[in-house]
Amino acid sequence: MTNFYTADPHFGHESVIKFCGRPFGSVDEMDATILQNYQRAMSRSDDLWIIGDFAFAKEPEKEKLRKMLRSIPGRKHLVTVNHDKPWVRRLTEWSSVHDFIEIKEDGQRISLCHYPLLTWPGIRHGALHLFGHVHNNWQGSKGAINVGVDVFGFKPVTLFDIRKPNADLPDNPLLEKLEPGMAGLASETTA
Repeated sequence: MTNFYTADPHFGHESVIKFCGRPFGSVDEMDATILQNYQRAMSRSDDLWIIGDFAFAKEPEKEKLRKMLRSIPGRKHLVTVNHDKPWVRRLTEWSSVHDFIEIKEDGQRISLCHYPLLTWPGIRHGALHLFGHVHNNWQGSKGAINVGVDVFGFKPVTLFDIRKPNADLPDNPLLEKLEPGMAGLASETTA
């Protein structure tokens, strides 16, 4: 079993192509590419954590989204946000739906929240925070990693995939003010 992480696919959202400079000629091409990347990465025993903005769709498109979700192997979990409408949250294809959740993988404590946080549970003990929302505008800082599709080639990522970029991210300059004594400790979150 492998956990895969992603954020901001924005299925059905044509304007996101222009807003984020996505390399697609149409929303259908974007949706097909992201969906295919999810399908190729996942197996039936895996978990896909979509950290917000799954779709920008209207309720009449519900069956299309349900079919898309069913085509992705494994369990699908949604960490919700503003574009994840109540009817999207209620789709029965989700294994779980959360506003915020903490999970543990390989002994690593991980906070999943769509929005980038300045501090999070377990930060003093090497916990990671995975987020989206800011698309390709900010990759994050040590310990807080943007797992959005715009940052990771429109593919879901594993904890292994995240650890190298995390080591290269800068320290958050506000961290010492918010969490005194944390200077330099954030770089130890690559456990």
